[in-house]
Amino acid sequence: MRAFDSRRLALLAGLVTLAVVLPFMLSGSTLTTATFVVIGAIAATGLNVLTGYCGQISLGHAFFLAVGAYTGAKLGQDKDLSALIWIPAAGLIAAVFGAIVGPMALRVKGLYLAIITLGVVFIGQHVWANADGLTGGPQGRTFPAVQLGGFDFSPGKQLVVGSVTIDSTGLYYYLALLLLAGATLFAYSLRGSRGGRAMIAVREREAAALVMGVDVGRTKVAAFVISAALAGVSGALYGSFLSFAQPEQWSLLLSIQYIAAIIIGGLGTTAGPLLGSIVIFALPSLLKSLPFLPEEGTGGVSVGTLSTIVYGLLIVAFLVAEPRGLVGLGARARTLVKNRTRTSPVSPHLPEEALT
Repeated sequence: MRAFDSRRLALLAGLVTLAVVLPFMLSGSTLTTATFVVIGAIAATGLNVLTGYCGQISLGHAFFLAVGAYTGAKLGQDKDLSALIWIPAAGLIAAVFGAIVGPMALRVKGLYLAIITLGVVFIGQHVWANADGLTGGPQGRTFPAVQLGGFDFSPGKQLVVGSVTIDSTGLYYYLALLLLAGATLFAYSLRGSRGGRAMIAVREREAAALVMGVDVGRTKVAAFVISAALAGVSGALYGSFLSFAQPEQWSLLLSIQYIAAIIIGGLGTTAGPLLGSIVIFALPSLLKSLPFLPEEGTGGVSVGTLSTIVYGLLIVAFLVAEPRGLVGLGARARTLVKNRTRTSPVSPHLPEEALT
């Protein structure tokens, strides 16, 4: 067990080191993609608590991202408040909306719950398109850059530490990485806590959870609140990093991308949201590098269309072949390696006793 823990700690230390030095190894466009991946993984972690832990299907994640983004815009730009206020406030306001939507899961579940949360996205898009004072209407609005004391994340700004220079994209990457680390640690701790075990019990069989004394209603609402809060923080950071967004960006497709991320990464696992986000949110940039795809506006299959097709294929493939996603594939690979290592080769020479 100690050797196993030592290997796990060594792997974790290596991954943390890689994550820290990654900005200095990537080009500008690739670092931008990596930043989107890390920001997306924060919201994916929240959805994993709701769907992976508690088993509640939600197609409304884009709504909570939008709530966080516009909360950040209102407080950070219109009210000129510090990011130390508007980023947590974005999570808090989104959590309030999660507490409003959460009780719907007490009356319906499964497909019916998915349809209700789908309706939340459509209602939200209507509101965002008509609330000009908040969202800028269909034309969209600008979002504030993060400012934390002497750290200015505005485009073109740089942080110089000795001989090291970090641009605004790198600053957003490190801030998102810090928030993702906190979200992942929280999700990991939650899984082993009493509340986390209650969520898993509700996911496995609601009637049995009731018999064991689990407050199913409170557990479902708590899962919605946690999921919405992390989505709100991610949305605020996402809007700030984009610096400009239109209401149509908070669409059903965005919600489907997050569902695809947690399915592909591994439902109910700690590392799944990050692994799935790497696949989903880096996919468009990867597809753009393919030589046979036409350029935007020249006709044919666009990158966006192809990305949507790939999302669907990956969801089907993992649900059928490996429900635990990439984490499950990794576990299978480790088991295969262990089995091969433990199996000693058969000697081609028979012992003398076998010949008598």
